[in-house]
Amino acid sequence: MLIAHPGGPWFEKRDAGSWSLVKGIVKDGEGDRDAAIREFEEETGWPVPETDWISLGETMLKSRKVVVAWAIESDFDLTTFNPGTFTLYGREYPEIDRVVWMSPDTAREKLNPAQTVFVDRLVAELVDSEN
Repeated sequence: MLIAHPGGPWFEKRDAGSWSLVKGIVKDGEGDRDAAIREFEEETGWPVPETDWISLGETMLKSRKVVVAWAIESDFDLTTFNPGTFTLYGREYPEIDRVVWMSPDTAREKLNPAQTVFVDRLVAELVDSEN
């Protein structure tokens, strides 16, 4: 699973429980899936490949924000990762400072606890598709 570590000073020294799926905010008039494509491309620099999407449903973060997620199968080359940036107090930071391929068990340890449900749902979906 490809998991992202948020950029910026707040997350710089945080690890377990701080990682995330690549995600962002849905703009007015934009559908969830269109927002997912736009945010993924903005935050990683990679185009989203034309492939089947697996719906992973939604979860709510402590902040009360709702995250809607999908999974796709792809083989992104991590050496070409080119994150978008944001400015905070006059300094520019990457939106994501790194992405890593992780096993489901490691992803559960690293992800924001509210997002671990997506790992469980993806694993269940993949097991069901094999049967």
